[in-house]
Amino acid sequence: MTQHSVRIWDLPTRIFHWALAASVVGLVITAKVGGNAMEWHFRLGYGVLALLVFRMVWGLMGGRWSRFTSFLYSPMRVLRYLRGSAHAEDSIGHSPLGALSVFALLAVLVAQVATGLLSDDEIAFAGPLTRFVSNAVVGQATGYHKEIGQYLVLGLVGLHLLAIIFYVLVRRQRLVRPMLQGDKLLPAPATPSRDDLTSRAVALVVLALSAALAWWVSSLGAAAGF
Repeated sequence: MTQHSVRIWDLPTRIFHWALAASVVGLVITAKVGGNAMEWHFRLGYGVLALLVFRMVWGLMGGRWSRFTSFLYSPMRVLRYLRGSAHAEDSIGHSPLGALSVFALLAVLVAQVATGLLSDDEIAFAGPLTRFVSNAVVGQATGYHKEIGQYLVLGLVGLHLLAIIFYVLVRRQRLVRPMLQGDKLLPAPATPSRDDLTSRAVALVVLALSAALAWWVSSLGAAAGF
């Protein structure tokens, strides 16, 4: 059967994906080590903030299959997928289940970063936004960040990895290589994602602005921690 190589994941999306994965691993390690490693913990936290802001913008203007509209499925579409009546486009970008995983992980990471900005360990590190809210809010944010949020992140990351293993070993779908190279082999032609010099330049500008925003947020407090 003839297969068609189609650019699904543009370079900015691929860089975001692997940078976020590496940052989350770093955040988990530095949080467990504690001590001086917390300096890197909050630096990585600001990095994740910049990456999340970038992804929100790129989800509106990025490549065809990186846009949220390409994997914002209706409940009926998800049910049909679960029942084995998949749409022809369900296996091109994010599948309906994959889309739910992506949105859930992004939401949990946003909550984790937001509560990190409002957290205070009452020892050496405090988020830059703690001085703008009451002690009660700081306490709630700190509690969520340490006792709930980190485990939600770990749980969703674990489920994400298990899903990838399932699709690779059981359904025989290549998911890792396309996220590295950008192209995916499909049984039928599909609309490719735009991934040229112009779109990459736009992505670079968006990333720079996202990083500037994260830096500005970090500057709001003299001692910041995640």
